[in-house]
Amino acid sequence: AELAAPMHKLAGIRVNPATNGRHGQHGGTSPRLVRVEDGAETPLDLPADAEVLAVAWTVDGQRFALTVGHADHIGLWVGSVDGHVARIEDMALNPLMGTAVSWLPDQERLAAPEPPAIPAGPEIVEGAGASARSTYEARNLLVTAYDDALFEYHMTSELAIVEPATGRVKVVGAPAPYYSAEFSPDGEYLLVEYLVGPWSHEVAWWRFASEIEVWNDQGELVANIASLPVADNVPTHGVPLGPRSISWRPTAPHTLFWVEALDGGNPVAEVPHRDRLMRLGAPFAGEPQEVFRAEHRIQGSAWGADGGTLMLQQRERIRRWRYVWLLDVDEGTSRLWFDLDEGDRYGNPGYPLFRPLPNGHWVLRQKGDAVYFRGSGATDQGDRPFLDLRDLVTGETERLFRCDPDRYETFVAFAGEDDRFVLSSESPVDVPNYYLATFGREIEAAEGEATRTLTRVPITRFEDPTPQLREIEKRLVRYEREDGVPLSFHLHLPPGYEEGTPLPTVLYAYPLEYSGVTTAGQVRGSTQRFMRIWGASHLYFLLRGYAVLDQTAMPMLGDPETTYDTFVPQLVADAEAAVAKAIEMGVTDPERIGIIGHSHGGLMVANLLAHTDLFRAGIARSGSYNKTTQPFGFQSERRSLFEARDVYIQVSPTFFADQVNEPVLVIHGDDDSNPGTLTFQSEVFFEAVRGSGGTARLVLLPFEDHGYRARESVEHVLWEQLRWFDKYVKGNGTATSTSSDLE
Repeated sequence: AELAAPMHKLAGIRVNPATNGRHGQHGGTSPRLVRVEDGAETPLDLPADAEVLAVAWTVDGQRFALTVGHADHIGLWVGSVDGHVARIEDMALNPLMGTAVSWLPDQERLAAPEPPAIPAGPEIVEGAGASARSTYEARNLLVTAYDDALFEYHMTSELAIVEPATGRVKVVGAPAPYYSAEFSPDGEYLLVEYLVGPWSHEVAWWRFASEIEVWNDQGELVANIASLPVADNVPTHGVPLGPRSISWRPTAPHTLFWVEALDGGNPVAEVPHRDRLMRLGAPFAGEPQEVFRAEHRIQGSAWGADGGTLMLQQRERIRRWRYVWLLDVDEGTSRLWFDLDEGDRYGNPGYPLFRPLPNGHWVLRQKGDAVYFRGSGATDQGDRPFLDLRDLVTGETERLFRCDPDRYETFVAFAGEDDRFVLSSESPVDVPNYYLATFGREIEAAEGEATRTLTRVPITRFEDPTPQLREIEKRLVRYEREDGVPLSFHLHLPPGYEEGTPLPTVLYAYPLEYSGVTTAGQVRGSTQRFMRIWGASHLYFLLRGYAVLDQTAMPMLGDPETTYDTFVPQLVADAEAAVAKAIEMGVTDPERIGIIGHSHGGLMVANLLAHTDLFRAGIARSGSYNKTTQPFGFQSERRSLFEARDVYIQVSPTFFADQVNEPVLVIHGDDDSNPGTLTFQSEVFFEAVRGSGGTARLVLLPFEDHGYRARESVEHVLWEQLRWFDKYVKGNGTATSTSSDLE
């Protein structure tokens, strides 16, 4: 019923007109505060039907603002740690294009930002020598003049300053389609970004024309920073021209920094530098100053707590390589801090932690000259999350915490001082719970292990909601492809499994692209996680007596420019290796194997059914089966159809549907907005298989997008999948699962 309710597709956003929020958005109910010292809970007195969509804390952690979803609007509530909450009356927030609520630098005030009759007119799209652009921009686009009117109506909002103590509201500026508003660290200026028409029918809202301005705290224009035209000719994998990622420097009163492309936004242009970093300070009347030129595309930055330190990340697209630089924007110096293969999970240093300054702006969380980093800690035995201190000067790393091999524990957040933090801890048999962890003395440790002792005090005591799942056994299995590429999968065995018994088996995978053998073979995930099956419908087969190969490695190796030249043969080699290993272990019956994949995994399923006889049946969900309908690139493939016609055809199983001689269940949301996997992809593939004499079933889920959300849809997908493999994989020739079976 929720998915079937009125919804507008407006320039990349699905809008719920009843609340002026995002369609299908949900938050938490029955909210409560939990004190980490002793786990004491304080319920918050909100209406029973209210959902907390977002929380914004003051820097001192004593007060918070809640973005709350109601039946007919999204409201603003404010509260304090004593549990008191109050509603700001006559306030409806607009969260469609950005953060709806933020605290001003003084931490005392909050900033918060009948459709017309249907006009007549045809749908018109025109091209006049435009260059190729990414297909992924074509998502829920505006189509008619009526869409234009709806877009402007729903996106228009006001900027308001709210005093929580009194409820006083002061509107600044005129109504407009604002998508960003941020006060300078000293609270004197306001950086405002808003869209301007006419509205494009070719790109989503984030590529619309916009104005970037600086106002004073009264909402009066101080300076225009940029007037950006509609970005409807951005090259594939490229960036728009003009300022992007514009923001205040947190450690200066009122200075703006942003990035600009030097290569026309074209990633294949041969230039010595791709981007540059720019600076402009108050009164914003002069010319901006160039601070730094980057050889590769700038894709992120973070400010240090002191001085002019700026951590800047660059990405080299061809090598899939990342470089992290340290700049001193005051001294004009720069140096490479560290670099890494972006696919190298074992060598990944993680990502930095942040803390808010008293003005509410965020900077790197440091201890002296070192920055805190957290990461997943991938190893050949599975993930072992960690917390590190990385020195800004020497680059040396001190490992403060590392998960033990027989559990799965992660750093969540510091609890006040640097010696205490919230820890999440779980194991295959222990439900995840939170602990207040305190660092102790330094100890000698092997390389890569924690150098500090740790004490834990429970915060929560959640109980196991599904104890029957503890009987499921999980193993990490490593093996090699025929050409020596190391691979792995997570083997799940059903409750009551007897060693050496070959079972009907389900293989679930998603192809990923890598530059080299070393990173392609790295293990993903951990067998020490608490077993859940929600959100992973293929794991339900465990309760029907199947073995499941999960997170099965399906790497595609090669130069990013030509990886898809060998997509099908590599896919076949990956699948053959996984199946051979499972049979060798004695857990899999070679005559009873099924394969499942979603999205790019759906393409994988269809190709393996067309080009191998490894599987008895397949289930392909929300896939793309004819890449010629995406003539200007897909996944990492940036060559056009006209440059690599044979490649586009070879990876498209619709062209080989007559070779699909195993039963295939095709499932798709009938309102898929992902440009690469529009619903017709499944409809045409199904017709191609059926028309060639194959066994196929097409299931279109009403109102569903690329993923499936409605309770009815999720349960029906489970029924379809279990029924399909019971009939065609278990080999009894009849569908055995019924409604009562699933219940």
